[in-house]
Amino acid sequence: MVFRFVPLKEHRGQRIDQFIPAVDDSFSRTKIRKIIDIGGVHVAGRRLRKCSYPVQTGEQIEVYVDGRPLDIFSLTPENIIYQDPYIVVVNKPPGVETQPTPARYKGTLYEALLRHLANPFRPQDTPEIGMAQRLDRDTSGVLVFSIHSKAHKNLTQSVASHQVEKRYLALVSGCPETDQGAIHSLLARRRADNLMKSVEKGGKEALTRYRVLQTFPDCSLLEVEIPTGRSHQIRVHLKEIGHPLLGDTRYGGPDRLGPLSIGRQMLHAWTIVLPHPVHGDVLKWEAPVPPDMNSLVETLSGSAQAE
Repeated sequence: MVFRFVPLKEHRGQRIDQFIPAVDDSFSRTKIRKIIDIGGVHVAGRRLRKCSYPVQTGEQIEVYVDGRPLDIFSLTPENIIYQDPYIVVVNKPPGVETQPTPARYKGTLYEALLRHLANPFRPQDTPEIGMAQRLDRDTSGVLVFSIHSKAHKNLTQSVASHQVEKRYLALVSGCPETDQGAIHSLLARRRADNLMKSVEKGGKEALTRYRVLQTFPDCSLLEVEIPTGRSHQIRVHLKEIGHPLLGDTRYGGPDRLGPLSIGRQMLHAWTIVLPHPVHGDVLKWEAPVPPDMNSLVETLSGSAQAE
């Protein structure tokens, strides 16, 4: 959601953290200062950094609100799966944006990585981060970033040439008819609602393979492999075979399972295998399943055994 404001002549010179609450009482001064701090306020199309900024007559002010907590995410040792001078492998929690958005810069995984990699003895140096992969905000799991100029190109090429093997865990509605299968289509974005869909021509090739690991009365746990890595690929392919992700309401998934409330799409990037971008050794990393998904699987398993 975006709120837009244009200061009048009488507002000229007023601090922006006083101006916005004065013209829109849905923003307290404390709240707007937090939004400015994380990077959600833009003036004339540029992200604002200072709460003390004096507004000018007629300029365009935009406040982006994503409805998420205004806390700033920071990486902990538990989030770092592996690190060497060339790459860092991270276990991304659900609810964290991979890269900056109009609503926030601070607390995204990219910004948290910058802080994690910063050299306290050379604060003027900006760490190098190559981002060849992304995960949706509510998808958890393993991501690999290059952090050295010698690694950026090779990591990008490995991803582009499908040398990276990615496997996910997915909780889906219902149970597929076969224990394993594949979905192959061309994917394109639908302008009307910005969602992805399969098309007959003009899209990008996407291949999704799945294997049923466990079944429950109303849902299933799948292992999913994507040789291609298109935007929303798993989400749209599983929807199109009639088994959307639990919690993925944008793609038709249920937000409840009996008495259980499901707060996000139940998708976790579980393992990744790739050649090291510098020394070439093939390496594999695994990200532990996050507590909310693990708890849901345990609850479903207990209910299934009770029946």
